[in-house]
Amino acid sequence: MNTRINRIDGVTEPLSLPRLVATTREIDPVEALVYADPSSPIVWTRNGDGLVAAGPDLLHIDVAEDGRITALADLWRAISQTTDIDDEVGMPGTGLVGFGAFAFDESSARPSTLIVPTAVLGHRGGRTWLTRIRVADQPDEVPVPEPVALGPSWSATLGPGAVDPEAHAAAVRAALDVIDEGEVSKIVIARDLIGSVPAHADLRLLVRSLADDYPNTWTYAVDGMIGASPETLVTVTGGSVSARVLAGTRPRGADIREDELVSSELQASGKDRAEHRFAVDSVLDALRPHTSELRQGETFPLELPNLWHLATDVRGTLDNGASALDMVRAIHPTAAVAGTPTDRAMAEIRRIEGFDRGRYAGPVGWIDANGDGEWAIALRGAQFAPEDPSSDAPRTVSAHAGGGIVPGSVAEAELTETRVKFRPIIDALA
Repeated sequence: MNTRINRIDGVTEPLSLPRLVATTREIDPVEALVYADPSSPIVWTRNGDGLVAAGPDLLHIDVAEDGRITALADLWRAISQTTDIDDEVGMPGTGLVGFGAFAFDESSARPSTLIVPTAVLGHRGGRTWLTRIRVADQPDEVPVPEPVALGPSWSATLGPGAVDPEAHAAAVRAALDVIDEGEVSKIVIARDLIGSVPAHADLRLLVRSLADDYPNTWTYAVDGMIGASPETLVTVTGGSVSARVLAGTRPRGADIREDELVSSELQASGKDRAEHRFAVDSVLDALRPHTSELRQGETFPLELPNLWHLATDVRGTLDNGASALDMVRAIHPTAAVAGTPTDRAMAEIRRIEGFDRGRYAGPVGWIDANGDGEWAIALRGAQFAPEDPSSDAPRTVSAHAGGGIVPGSVAEAELTETRVKFRPIIDALA
C-alpha cells in the first residue's frame, strides 16, 4: 500500500491517517544501501551508522502551505499515537520512523515532505535491525525487496542556473547595501547550478560517493534531495537536544603549512567570527524557551576535506516534551542559512536572489515515534527531479551554494566560497 497525502494551500478537509503497525527485530549486519531504491534512495548515514529505507513508501505526506513544519509535527504526533509498535531493539531510530525533506522557505512552491517507508534497515552502536511498517488492517507484511547490485557509473555536468556569477556578485552588493542601511546585520546569498543526469541513473552511487568522501558529515537522501551536510540542525535523544552551528568558512590550504595558516586566519577573522556569532545566538534564542538547561561549547575550527568552518556545539535539556520536529520548527531557519534578524533577512533573500531555493538549506532528517530524531541543514547537495520509469529523457538536477554576507564581505571572495562549497556534489556527480 502506498498512501500519498497531499496538503496544499486552501485545502482544509481533515486528513485520513491509517493506523499503522511497526515491528523491529535485530538482524545480522547487511550492506543496507543495496536494498534502497536506485532511482529515489532514502538514506541517512554518518560514519557507517544510519538508516536506509528498504521498501516502497507507505505514507508520503506533502505539505505546501504556511506553517508547514507545524502541520507536519502535528501529523507525526497523530500518526505516532495511533501506531502499534513491537520493538525488541529499543534504540533511537527503531520502531516507527519517518524521513523528511523540508523547504527552506514557507513560501516555496516545493512542498515539505515526510515519508514513512514499508521497511527500514538500521545500524548503530554495533547493532543492526530491520523494521517493517504496515497498515493495521493488512495482515501480511510487505516483503523487503531483494538486494540490487549498484548500477554502472555515470556522470553529470552542472552549469549556471538562475543566478550566474555576475548575478551573484550583484546580489552580494545588493545585500551589502541593505546591511549598510543598518536594519539587517547578515544576509545569506546563494546561487544555483542546473544540469541533468542520464535516465535511470542509479542515485545510490552518488550516496555512496558522498558517504565515502565525507564520512564525518550527514549523508542524506530523501525524496530526490541528496547531499552531505556538515551542519547538524538539531538532534533530540531521550529528552536532550543538541545542535552544531557552522558559520565562517575558508577553503583548505594546498599543503600542511598553508592549511594551518588558513585555519589560524579563520579563527582570527573579525568578519567570520561576527558571522558565526549571529548564527550561534539565533540557535540559543530558539532553544532557550524549550530547555531547562542550555550549554554552549567553545568555538573551534572544524576540518572537512574541502573546507574549514568555525563551529560551536550547543546542548540542552528539554523541559516540555518537545519532539525533534518541534525543535526543527523552533530553530529553522538559523542565521547560518538566512541572516539576522531572520524575518527581515528572509524578505531580502526573496527580493535579492529572485529564485526559489526549494529544499536547499532546509531541514532534512528523520524522526521516530518517541520524538527522537536527527536533522541536518540540506547543504552540499542537489535536488533531482522525479524519474519517469517509462521515459529515457534525462533527469534534471539543481544544486545550490551560498554564504553569509556581513560588513566587510567582498563579492569575489563570496563567489570563491560558493565554488568550494559546490565541490562535494560536483565531484560526486562526476
